[in-house]
Amino acid sequence: MSPAYLVVSASHYSDLARLGYVSRARITQIMNLLNLAPDIQEEILTRSVSNFGCERNVRRLVSRVDWSQQRQLWGVPVGR
Repeated sequence: MSPAYLVVSASHYSDLARLGYVSRARITQIMNLLNLAPDIQEEILTRSVSNFGCERNVRRLVSRVDWSQQRQLWGVPVGR
């Protein structure tokens, strides 16, 4: 027997929040992580990172659109 997969269609963050039992604000914070530079995302996901300290610092990075600014705040050499 093949595994069962749940396919969900969500057209709004409020739909995702309801499905995940979290607030819309939390869904927004999670989705904003997609705006991080790919190398910062990878570092957060693949290593035990103490570089970001707390969630507030990551939110500060996400608020920057320019990846070079994010890397500078994160402490990554910009020319990498």
